[in-house]
Amino acid sequence: MRATALRAARAALWVVLPAELALVVCLVGGVRITGAVLLAAEVLVLGVVALEAAVMWPLYTARRRAGDGRRAAALAAVRAVVPVAVRRLMVHELRALHSLGVWAVRRRHRIPEGALPFSYTEPQTGTMWAFFFASVLETVVLALVIPWPLVHLILLVVGVYGTVLVVALHAACVTRPHVVGTDGSLRLRYGALFDLPVPASLITAARVERRYDGGGLVRVDEDGVLDLAVGSRTTVTVELAEPVEFVRPLGRHGSARTLRFHADDPQAAVAALGRRPVTPKPVTPGPVTPERTAPSSTPGPPA
Repeated sequence: MRATALRAARAALWVVLPAELALVVCLVGGVRITGAVLLAAEVLVLGVVALEAAVMWPLYTARRRAGDGRRAAALAAVRAVVPVAVRRLMVHELRALHSLGVWAVRRRHRIPEGALPFSYTEPQTGTMWAFFFASVLETVVLALVIPWPLVHLILLVVGVYGTVLVVALHAACVTRPHVVGTDGSLRLRYGALFDLPVPASLITAARVERRYDGGGLVRVDEDGVLDLAVGSRTTVTVELAEPVEFVRPLGRHGSARTLRFHADDPQAAVAALGRRPVTPKPVTPGPVTPERTAPSSTPGPPA
């Protein structure tokens, strides 16, 4: 019975979230939707929230009886009910909003002392600001033309949040650059969506290689080549001694032995990856030679 309820709760999330997104798209696109449909949509959302709470509560209480703390029990219940892709999207949004605050105070996220950061936002900056101004314009226009108070409020909230989220996504990319450590290690990032640390011991070669490929943000081919593209381009290629494991933005796992990514200054990134700390060779002590001293003078005959 519990397994059936758990499957129903997960299925409800996958049904309701796309339905809500489709409804918002229709409203934004100017499709006339009756009040009855909007009311039914809100009732459906409330029903799903009640279902999720009803399924999570027994899981939470069971974990509490097993000795878990409140936080651990709540996290276990959420992991059991909410699909990993939905959880990761929610975490990405929270990290992006946090990055907005970091950007406002002109700081960057986890740059160790002595490490070199490399930005990658140049190809997408113009596009992101175009999205921002389009979102602002759309929010203002809809606020002026929508006559129904409830729909007006919903669209205003969605529009303002969407506008803030566009800036937050760009802020996450600005505040989370690629990082080359003092030991020559590499940390590949794309905002709050992707993070891949690569130890220096695995990096065998790095070169500037400009490529323009279509497709998504993270792509892996059958040869184990990972493309982390920005604006459909990559500028640096890194060869590894063995494959590294990584997690895609929505939770799927993969591995790659060749990494291609974009850096705004690829020459400097390649030069930094070629940097290795100079370790002094140990000095092997040789045989100890006794110190020679000048021979003492032989005393002359007595006078």
